[in-house]
Amino acid sequence: MFISISSDLIGQYNPQVDLSKKESEELFPFYFPNVNQINYYNDENELNKINKAQAAKSWERFKELLEDYVKKFATENFYKDTRLIWQLAKMEELYGDFEKAKSLYRLALKHHQSKIDLRQMEIFMDSVQLEQTDDYVPIDYYYELVDFRKSIDTLVPPRGILLSMGKQINSNMADYAPALTLDNKTMIFTSKRSLSGSILSNNSNEDLYIAVQEDGMWQDAVQLRGVNSRHNEGSAALNAEGNQIIFARCGSPEGFGNCDLYETHLQEDSTWSKAVNLGANLNSKAWDSHPALSVTGDSLFFASDRIGGFGLSDIYFSVKDEEGNWTRARNLGPVVNTRGNEVSPFIHPRYEILYFSSNGHLLNFGGFDIYKSNAKSFLWDEPQNIGPLINTDGDEYYFTIDSESEDLFYAGSSSMRSHNLDLFSFPLPMEAQPGANTKVSGVVTDTVKGKPFRGIVSIVDIENGIEIAPKFTREDGSFEFNLINNANYVMVVQSDKLFRIEEMFFLSGDTVMNRNIDPVSSKIRFKSIEFEENSAKLRPDMYSDLDKVVDFLLDYPEFKLKISGHTDSSGDELRNKSLSQERADAIRDYIIILHPIEEERVVAEGYGNSQPVVEEEITDDDRRLNRRVEFEIYRPKNE
Repeated sequence: MFISISSDLIGQYNPQVDLSKKESEELFPFYFPNVNQINYYNDENELNKINKAQAAKSWERFKELLEDYVKKFATENFYKDTRLIWQLAKMEELYGDFEKAKSLYRLALKHHQSKIDLRQMEIFMDSVQLEQTDDYVPIDYYYELVDFRKSIDTLVPPRGILLSMGKQINSNMADYAPALTLDNKTMIFTSKRSLSGSILSNNSNEDLYIAVQEDGMWQDAVQLRGVNSRHNEGSAALNAEGNQIIFARCGSPEGFGNCDLYETHLQEDSTWSKAVNLGANLNSKAWDSHPALSVTGDSLFFASDRIGGFGLSDIYFSVKDEEGNWTRARNLGPVVNTRGNEVSPFIHPRYEILYFSSNGHLLNFGGFDIYKSNAKSFLWDEPQNIGPLINTDGDEYYFTIDSESEDLFYAGSSSMRSHNLDLFSFPLPMEAQPGANTKVSGVVTDTVKGKPFRGIVSIVDIENGIEIAPKFTREDGSFEFNLINNANYVMVVQSDKLFRIEEMFFLSGDTVMNRNIDPVSSKIRFKSIEFEENSAKLRPDMYSDLDKVVDFLLDYPEFKLKISGHTDSSGDELRNKSLSQERADAIRDYIIILHPIEEERVVAEGYGNSQPVVEEEITDDDRRLNRRVEFEIYRPKNE
C-alpha cells in the first residue's frame, strides 16, 4: 500500500485546518497559520504589552505574550522581526523547554538578515552552535582508514561507488534532473545534447529525454516527441504510472513568467499530448520549476523565486480540489524554507518524507546540499542534512531516489570532463534512508582523566550493508546517529590515543549508549602477554591483545611501534638478554608476517633483566612482574 500525502499532511498553513489550543501549542514552532494568509503581522497594542512586561521583569507574562505574538508571524516577520524569535528562544531555554528553544533558535538563524549582528543577539545555545559545525569525519580520511584495515577486518563498511549511468543515458553534453516511475523502469531527464554548435555556444537548448529499462539494462534515451519545442524544457516529474509528465518550459511568450509549469499525457497511440500550461494558480511572473508529484498524483511540489517568499527561492505546493483542479500554490513555510535557496523537492513514494536541496540550512558542506524532512502531523519537521557521503563542497541538486530506497540518481561532473554534467547513481547511505529515524546517542568518557573523550565513533550496519558516515565526538564527548530500527550494528570507538573498541548491538527503539574508555599511554603492558619461564612461545590467549595493537597500527599508519622484551633476574644475564630478544621478535613476527604492516614500522629489542620493575625480587609475583613485554606506540618527530 502506497502513501497518499495529500489532504491533511499537505494542508500545511491551510486556514481550513481547525486546531485545538493544545494541538496548536504542540505544533508550535512548526505551525504558523498566518503564513500564506497575510504578508506581515503587526499589532502595536500587543507589542506595547510585551514591552511593558519586559520592563517590569514579569518574565512569565513576557514569555506568554511573546509566544502568542510570534505564533501570528507571517512571511515578512521572519526577517523583519527575527529578534522576537530569538528572545522567545531565550525565554524557553531559561524556563527549561530546550527542544522548543532549539527549534526557535534554528528559525532565527535560518531567517536573520545579514544586517543583523548575531553577536548582539546573545548567542549562547551550545547545541545550536554545534549544529553549524561539521561533526562528520572527513571522508577521504575515513576511507584511508578503511583501506588500511580491509584486508583483515570483517567490520569494513560497504564503500559507496558512484556509477555513471552509461552512454545509453549520458551524452557529450549536459544531462541532469532525473525522475523515475514507481517501478523504477522508466526515467525522464533533461539534456542539452540537441544543441548544435560548440559546447561553449550561448545558444543552449534544453530538451526532455526518456529511457526505459529492459532486463536490468537501460535502453537508449530518446527525445519526447511532441513535447520539446524551440524553447527550453526540463526538470520534469513523472507520475507513478509513467503516463503523465509535469515539467518546466522557459522562454515561451505564452507563459506567465520566464519559466512555467506545464503538463502532458501519454495518449493511446503512444504519443504525448500537446503540453498545457498549468495556469495562474501555480505559475507566477517569476521562475517556477523543479516539480515533484506525490505517488497519488494529487499533490505537487515545486521551486519558485516569486515575490513574497522567505528567501531567494522557496518550495511551494498545491493539491487538487474535488474537481481535480490544482489549488492556489502555497509556501511550504519557514521550517523548510530559509533566507537562501531551496530547490529540487522530491517526495518519497513510499514514505511521508520530503527531500530537497538548499544552501540556507545550518549544517552545510558547501554549496547546495540535499536534506530530508519527515512529516510531523500535517507539517514538516526540522530538515536533516543527509551527510557527506553524498553532499560535498560542491552543489548537489537535480536528484531522485528509487522507490526501494536503494540508490540516489543525480547529476555530477566527471573528472575527465569537468565542464559537463552526467547522470550517476550512488547507494543511498543511512543518513538519507527514509526509515532511519531511530536515534542512537551517548557520551564517551575518558576514565583516566574523567573528561569527555574526543575521537571517532563509527557505526557499521552488519545486516543491511548500508553505509553510515562516521562522526567525531563533540566537545562534551557526545555522539548521535539516526539508524534503521530492528537491525544489528557494531559501534566502533577509536582515536590516535585509543585502541578501538568494538561493541555489537541490536537496535530496538531509541537507545542511549554511554561508555567509559581507557586511553592508551605511550607504553602499554597487557596482562595476557606474560611468557612462561624460559619460553618465547606465543600462546593463543595472547592473540586478542596483540590484535588490538595490530588494529591500531592499521588504523593509524603514521604511528610506529617499539616492542621491548624483559626478563626476571634469575639465570644467566646473557641468556636473559637473548631470551628477551626472542620474545620481542616472536611478537614482531606475529605483527608483520601475519598482517599487512611494513617491517620498518615495528622495532623489537630485548633488554634482559637490565630494566626491572621490581628492583629486589623476593616473591614469584615480583619475578612475574619483571618478566614482561612493553609496547611503545609513537609518532616519529620528523613526520
